[in-house]
Amino acid sequence: MKRVSVVILNWNGRHFLERFLPSLMAFTPRDYAEVVVADNGSTDDSIVFLKKFFPEVRLILLDRNYGFTGGYNRALAQLESDYFVLLNSDVEVTQGWLVPLVDLMESDENIAAVMPKIRSYDRREYFEYAGACGGLIDIFGFPYCRGRILNRIERDKGQYDTPVEIFWASGAAMFVRAELYKRFGGLDESYFAHMEEIDLCWRLKNAGYKIMVEPASVVYHVGGGTLPNESPRKLYLNFRNNLSTLYKNLPGMRLFPIMFIRMCMDGMIALGYLFKGKFSFFKAVLKAHIGFYRQLPQLRVKRKAIPVKCIGLTGMLKGSLAFLLLKKQTNE
Repeated sequence: MKRVSVVILNWNGRHFLERFLPSLMAFTPRDYAEVVVADNGSTDDSIVFLKKFFPEVRLILLDRNYGFTGGYNRALAQLESDYFVLLNSDVEVTQGWLVPLVDLMESDENIAAVMPKIRSYDRREYFEYAGACGGLIDIFGFPYCRGRILNRIERDKGQYDTPVEIFWASGAAMFVRAELYKRFGGLDESYFAHMEEIDLCWRLKNAGYKIMVEPASVVYHVGGGTLPNESPRKLYLNFRNNLSTLYKNLPGMRLFPIMFIRMCMDGMIALGYLFKGKFSFFKAVLKAHIGFYRQLPQLRVKRKAIPVKCIGLTGMLKGSLAFLLLKKQTNE
Protein backbone atom coordinates (compact mmCIF):
# COMPACT_ATOMS: atom_id res chain seq x y z
CA MET A 1 0.00 0.00 0.00
CA LYS A 2 1.33 3.44 -0.99
CA ARG A 3 1.10 6.33 1.46
CA VAL A 4 -0.12 8.70 -1.27
CA SER A 5 -2.37 8.06 -4.27
CA VAL A 6 -2.25 10.87 -6.84
CA VAL A 7 -5.49 10.44 -8.76
CA ILE A 8 -6.36 12.05 -12.08
CA LEU A 9 -9.98 11.80 -13.19
CA ASN A 10 -9.96 11.62 -16.98
CA TRP A 11 -12.76 12.08 -19.49
CA ASN A 12 -11.68 12.29 -23.12
CA GLY A 13 -8.53 14.08 -22.02
CA ARG A 14 -5.84 12.23 -23.95
CA HIS A 15 -4.30 15.59 -25.02
CA PHE A 16 -3.92 16.65 -21.39
CA LEU A 17 -2.50 13.27 -20.36
CA GLU A 18 0.05 13.44 -23.16
CA ARG A 19 1.07 16.95 -22.14
CA PHE A 20 1.15 16.68 -18.34
CA LEU A 21 1.70 13.05 -17.33
CA PRO A 22 5.46 13.09 -18.14
CA SER A 23 6.20 15.80 -15.55
CA LEU A 24 3.87 14.18 -13.02
CA MET A 25 5.66 10.85 -13.39
CA ALA A 26 9.08 12.52 -13.23
CA PHE A 27 8.36 14.60 -10.12
CA THR A 28 6.25 12.19 -8.04
CA PRO A 29 8.33 10.07 -5.60
CA ARG A 30 7.66 6.44 -6.49
CA ASP A 31 8.88 5.08 -3.14
CA TYR A 32 5.76 6.28 -1.33
CA ALA A 33 3.37 7.59 -3.99
CA GLU A 34 1.48 6.06 -6.89
CA VAL A 35 -0.10 7.74 -9.90
CA VAL A 36 -3.62 6.63 -10.73
CA VAL A 37 -5.81 7.56 -13.68
CA ALA A 38 -9.52 6.96 -13.14
CA ASP A 39 -11.25 7.03 -16.50
CA ASN A 40 -14.78 8.39 -16.48
CA GLY A 41 -16.07 6.42 -19.47
CA SER A 42 -13.92 8.14 -22.11
CA THR A 43 -14.75 7.61 -25.77
CA ASP A 44 -11.40 8.85 -27.11
CA ASP A 45 -8.16 6.84 -27.17
CA SER A 46 -7.07 7.78 -23.62
CA ILE A 47 -6.89 4.19 -22.42
CA VAL A 48 -4.98 2.94 -25.45
CA PHE A 49 -2.54 5.81 -25.04
CA LEU A 50 -1.99 5.12 -21.33
CA LYS A 51 -1.46 1.39 -21.79
CA LYS A 52 1.04 1.98 -24.56
CA PHE A 53 3.10 4.88 -23.17
CA PHE A 54 2.48 4.79 -19.39
CA PRO A 55 2.03 1.14 -18.39
CA GLU A 56 3.26 1.97 -14.86
CA VAL A 57 0.19 4.16 -14.23
CA ARG A 58 -2.55 2.40 -12.29
CA LEU A 59 -5.84 2.43 -14.22
CA ILE A 60 -9.35 2.45 -12.79
CA LEU A 61 -11.98 2.10 -15.50
CA LEU A 62 -15.48 3.42 -14.82
CA ASP A 63 -18.33 2.32 -17.06
CA ARG A 64 -19.63 5.84 -17.81
CA ASN A 65 -19.17 9.52 -17.00
CA TYR A 66 -20.19 10.02 -13.36
CA GLY A 67 -19.06 13.64 -13.30
CA PHE A 68 -16.30 15.03 -11.15
CA THR A 69 -17.99 14.04 -7.91
CA GLY A 70 -19.24 10.57 -8.77
CA GLY A 71 -16.10 9.68 -10.67
CA TYR A 72 -13.78 10.54 -7.82
CA ASN A 73 -15.96 8.86 -5.20
CA ARG A 74 -16.03 5.60 -7.14
CA ALA A 75 -12.32 5.70 -7.88
CA LEU A 76 -11.15 6.58 -4.37
CA ALA A 77 -13.37 3.88 -2.85
CA GLN A 78 -11.10 1.37 -4.61
CA LEU A 79 -7.87 2.76 -3.15
CA GLU A 80 -6.18 2.10 0.19
CA SER A 81 -3.77 4.92 0.98
CA ASP A 82 -3.10 7.33 3.82
CA TYR A 83 -3.60 10.33 1.56
CA PHE A 84 -5.36 11.11 -1.69
CA VAL A 85 -4.44 13.85 -4.14
CA LEU A 86 -7.30 14.91 -6.40
CA LEU A 87 -5.38 16.31 -9.38
CA ASN A 88 -6.93 17.70 -12.54
CA SER A 89 -5.63 16.30 -15.81
CA ASP A 90 -4.75 19.84 -16.96
CA VAL A 91 -2.32 20.50 -14.10
CA GLU A 92 1.46 20.66 -14.51
CA VAL A 93 3.35 19.81 -11.33
CA THR A 94 6.86 21.00 -10.49
CA GLN A 95 9.90 19.34 -8.98
CA GLY A 96 9.39 18.67 -5.28
CA TRP A 97 5.69 19.55 -5.38
CA LEU A 98 4.49 16.66 -3.21
CA VAL A 99 6.95 16.77 -0.29
CA PRO A 100 5.80 20.07 1.30
CA LEU A 101 2.17 18.89 1.19
CA VAL A 102 3.01 15.64 2.96
CA ASP A 103 5.20 17.41 5.53
CA LEU A 104 2.53 19.97 6.40
CA MET A 105 -0.19 17.35 6.66
CA GLU A 106 1.91 15.17 8.96
CA SER A 107 2.80 18.12 11.20
CA ASP A 108 -0.76 18.40 12.54
CA GLU A 109 -3.35 15.62 12.76
CA ASN A 110 -6.14 18.23 12.73
CA ILE A 111 -5.31 19.21 9.15
CA ALA A 112 -7.81 17.51 6.85
CA ALA A 113 -6.74 18.92 3.48
CA VAL A 114 -3.94 20.96 1.94
CA MET A 115 -3.61 22.64 -1.43
CA PRO A 116 -0.53 23.94 -3.25
CA LYS A 117 -0.10 27.38 -4.76
CA ILE A 118 -1.82 27.32 -8.15
CA ARG A 119 -0.45 29.49 -10.92
CA SER A 120 -1.79 29.94 -14.44
CA TYR A 121 -0.29 27.64 -17.04
CA ASP A 122 -0.60 30.28 -19.78
CA ARG A 123 0.32 33.35 -17.66
CA ARG A 124 2.89 31.73 -15.46
CA GLU A 125 3.65 34.71 -13.21
CA TYR A 126 -0.02 35.03 -12.28
CA PHE A 127 -2.26 33.03 -10.00
CA GLU A 128 -4.87 30.76 -11.54
CA TYR A 129 -8.60 31.32 -11.07
CA ALA A 130 -9.42 27.93 -9.53
CA GLY A 131 -7.81 28.27 -6.12
CA ALA A 132 -4.89 30.68 -6.56
CA CYS A 133 -3.12 30.63 -3.16
CA GLY A 134 -5.99 29.46 -0.97
CA GLY A 135 -9.78 29.48 -1.14
CA LEU A 136 -11.85 31.88 0.97
CA ILE A 137 -15.59 32.65 1.14
CA ASP A 138 -17.81 35.54 2.15
CA ILE A 139 -20.76 35.40 4.53
CA PHE A 140 -23.19 34.93 1.63
CA GLY A 141 -21.34 31.97 0.14
CA PHE A 142 -19.48 33.71 -2.68
CA PRO A 143 -16.02 32.14 -3.01
CA TYR A 144 -12.81 34.01 -3.73
CA CYS A 145 -9.09 33.37 -3.21
CA ARG A 146 -5.85 34.76 -1.91
CA GLY A 147 -4.72 36.21 -5.22
CA ARG A 148 -8.09 36.22 -7.02
CA ILE A 149 -11.28 38.17 -6.32
CA LEU A 150 -14.02 37.57 -8.90
CA ASN A 151 -12.12 37.88 -12.20
CA ARG A 152 -9.37 40.10 -10.81
CA ILE A 153 -6.26 37.91 -10.76
CA GLU A 154 -3.04 39.04 -9.10
CA ARG A 155 0.53 38.54 -10.18
CA ASP A 156 2.42 36.29 -7.79
CA LYS A 157 5.01 38.48 -6.08
CA GLY A 158 5.43 36.22 -3.07
CA GLN A 159 2.75 38.13 -1.17
CA TYR A 160 1.06 34.92 -0.01
CA ASP A 161 4.10 32.69 0.51
CA THR A 162 3.21 31.61 4.05
CA PRO A 163 1.29 28.42 4.95
CA VAL A 164 -2.03 29.52 6.47
CA GLU A 165 -5.44 28.13 7.29
CA ILE A 166 -7.98 28.79 4.53
CA PHE A 167 -11.64 27.97 3.97
CA TRP A 168 -11.47 25.64 0.97
CA ALA A 169 -8.87 23.81 -1.06
CA SER A 170 -9.18 23.75 -4.83
CA GLY A 171 -10.44 20.55 -6.41
CA ALA A 172 -7.83 21.09 -9.13
CA ALA A 173 -5.13 19.96 -6.67
CA MET A 174 -6.47 18.84 -3.31
CA PHE A 175 -4.39 16.78 -0.89
CA VAL A 176 -6.73 15.14 1.64
CA ARG A 177 -6.61 12.51 4.38
CA ALA A 178 -8.11 9.36 2.89
CA GLU A 179 -9.79 8.28 6.13
CA LEU A 180 -11.56 11.63 6.51
CA TYR A 181 -12.56 11.74 2.87
CA LYS A 182 -14.31 8.39 3.24
CA ARG A 183 -15.72 9.05 6.71
CA PHE A 184 -17.36 12.31 5.62
CA GLY A 185 -18.84 10.80 2.47
CA GLY A 186 -16.48 12.32 -0.05
CA LEU A 187 -17.83 14.71 -2.65
CA ASP A 188 -21.59 15.22 -2.84
CA GLU A 189 -22.60 13.42 -6.03
CA SER A 190 -25.72 15.53 -6.53
CA TYR A 191 -23.38 18.42 -7.42
CA PHE A 192 -21.94 16.60 -10.51
CA ALA A 193 -19.26 19.32 -10.75
CA HIS A 194 -18.44 22.79 -9.36
CA MET A 195 -18.50 23.92 -5.71
CA GLU A 196 -18.15 20.32 -4.51
CA GLU A 197 -14.73 20.92 -2.96
CA ILE A 198 -16.06 23.92 -1.01
CA ASP A 199 -18.89 21.81 0.37
CA LEU A 200 -16.50 19.03 1.43
CA CYS A 201 -14.09 21.48 3.08
CA TRP A 202 -16.95 23.21 4.90
CA ARG A 203 -18.18 19.88 6.26
CA LEU A 204 -14.68 19.10 7.47
CA LYS A 205 -14.32 22.53 9.07
CA ASN A 206 -17.71 22.17 10.78
CA ALA A 207 -16.29 19.04 12.40
CA GLY A 208 -13.29 20.96 13.73
CA TYR A 209 -10.65 20.14 11.10
CA LYS A 210 -8.39 22.62 9.32
CA ILE A 211 -7.89 23.30 5.61
CA MET A 212 -4.46 24.70 4.69
CA VAL A 213 -2.47 26.09 1.78
CA GLU A 214 1.22 25.30 1.38
CA PRO A 215 2.78 27.81 -1.08
CA ALA A 216 6.10 25.94 -1.07
CA SER A 217 4.35 23.51 -3.41
CA VAL A 218 3.64 25.05 -6.83
CA VAL A 219 1.56 23.70 -9.71
CA TYR A 220 0.34 25.25 -12.97
CA HIS A 221 -3.29 24.88 -14.08
CA VAL A 222 -4.75 25.37 -17.55
CA GLY A 223 -8.32 25.76 -16.29
CA GLY A 224 -11.67 25.60 -18.08
CA GLY A 225 -10.95 22.07 -19.25
CA THR A 226 -14.39 20.63 -18.43
CA LEU A 227 -16.78 23.51 -19.08
CA PRO A 228 -15.82 26.89 -20.57
CA ASN A 229 -16.10 29.91 -18.28
CA GLU A 230 -18.85 31.42 -20.47
CA SER A 231 -21.04 28.32 -20.21
CA PRO A 232 -24.67 28.61 -18.99
CA ARG A 233 -24.36 25.02 -17.76
CA LYS A 234 -21.39 26.00 -15.59
CA LEU A 235 -23.29 29.03 -14.28
CA TYR A 236 -26.27 26.81 -13.44
CA LEU A 237 -24.14 24.33 -11.52
CA ASN A 238 -22.29 27.06 -9.63
CA PHE A 239 -25.47 28.82 -8.47
CA ARG A 240 -27.42 25.67 -7.64
CA ASN A 241 -24.53 23.99 -5.83
CA ASN A 242 -23.65 27.17 -3.97
CA LEU A 243 -27.18 27.41 -2.55
CA SER A 244 -27.03 23.72 -1.60
CA THR A 245 -23.71 24.26 0.18
CA LEU A 246 -25.09 27.16 2.19
CA TYR A 247 -28.23 25.24 3.15
CA LYS A 248 -26.31 22.17 4.28
CA ASN A 249 -23.58 23.90 6.27
CA LEU A 250 -24.84 27.17 7.76
CA PRO A 251 -25.60 27.18 11.50
CA GLY A 252 -29.30 27.37 12.42
CA MET A 253 -29.36 30.98 13.59
CA ARG A 254 -27.88 32.16 10.30
CA LEU A 255 -29.65 29.86 7.88
CA PHE A 256 -32.82 31.85 7.13
CA PRO A 257 -31.37 35.39 7.04
CA ILE A 258 -28.36 34.41 4.93
CA MET A 259 -30.42 32.32 2.50
CA PHE A 260 -33.00 35.11 2.13
CA ILE A 261 -30.38 37.79 1.41
CA ARG A 262 -28.50 35.48 -0.92
CA MET A 263 -31.61 34.72 -2.97
CA CYS A 264 -32.32 38.44 -3.29
CA MET A 265 -28.74 38.93 -4.49
CA ASP A 266 -29.12 36.13 -7.03
CA GLY A 267 -32.31 37.79 -8.27
CA MET A 268 -30.45 41.04 -8.87
CA ILE A 269 -27.64 39.17 -10.67
CA ALA A 270 -30.21 37.42 -12.88
CA LEU A 271 -31.89 40.73 -13.74
CA GLY A 272 -28.49 42.14 -14.63
CA TYR A 273 -28.02 39.33 -17.15
CA LEU A 274 -31.52 39.97 -18.52
CA PHE A 275 -30.92 43.70 -19.01
CA LYS A 276 -27.63 42.95 -20.77
CA GLY A 277 -29.40 40.59 -23.17
CA LYS A 278 -27.69 37.49 -21.78
CA PHE A 279 -30.88 35.43 -21.81
CA SER A 280 -29.15 32.05 -21.49
CA PHE A 281 -27.41 33.25 -18.30
CA PHE A 282 -30.68 34.64 -16.92
CA LYS A 283 -32.32 31.25 -17.52
CA ALA A 284 -29.37 29.45 -15.94
CA VAL A 285 -29.75 31.35 -12.64
CA LEU A 286 -33.52 30.79 -12.69
CA LYS A 287 -33.06 27.07 -13.36
CA ALA A 288 -30.46 26.89 -10.57
CA HIS A 289 -33.00 28.12 -8.02
CA ILE A 290 -35.64 25.71 -9.30
CA GLY A 291 -33.11 22.89 -9.08
CA PHE A 292 -32.25 23.90 -5.52
CA TYR A 293 -35.92 23.85 -4.44
CA ARG A 294 -36.38 20.42 -5.99
CA GLN A 295 -33.46 19.07 -3.97
CA LEU A 296 -34.65 20.46 -0.62
CA PRO A 297 -35.99 17.12 0.73
CA GLN A 298 -32.62 15.46 0.14
CA LEU A 299 -30.73 18.51 1.41
CA ARG A 300 -32.65 18.45 4.70
CA VAL A 301 -31.46 14.90 5.29
CA LYS A 302 -27.86 15.84 4.46
CA ARG A 303 -28.05 18.90 6.71
CA LYS A 304 -29.11 16.77 9.68
CA ALA A 305 -26.15 14.44 9.05
CA ILE A 306 -23.69 17.30 9.73
CA PRO A 307 -23.55 17.21 13.56
CA VAL A 308 -21.79 20.52 14.24
CA LYS A 309 -22.24 23.78 12.37
CA CYS A 310 -19.75 26.46 13.39
CA ILE A 311 -19.87 30.24 13.30
CA GLY A 312 -16.90 32.44 12.39
CA LEU A 313 -14.83 29.79 10.66
CA THR A 314 -11.30 30.72 9.61
CA GLY A 315 -11.31 31.86 6.00
CA MET A 316 -14.88 33.19 6.03
CA LEU A 317 -15.26 36.92 5.46
CA LYS A 318 -17.67 38.41 8.00
CA GLY A 319 -19.16 40.72 5.38
CA SER A 320 -19.87 40.78 1.66
CA LEU A 321 -17.30 40.19 -1.06
CA ALA A 322 -18.77 43.17 -2.91
CA PHE A 323 -17.73 45.52 -0.09
CA LEU A 324 -14.26 43.95 0.04
CA LEU A 325 -13.84 44.55 -3.70
CA LEU A 326 -15.06 48.15 -3.32
CA LYS A 327 -12.55 48.69 -0.51
CA LYS A 328 -9.70 47.33 -2.63
CA GLN A 329 -10.68 49.60 -5.54
CA THR A 330 -10.82 52.60 -3.19
CA ASN A 331 -7.34 51.86 -1.84
CA GLU A 332 -5.78 51.45 -5.27
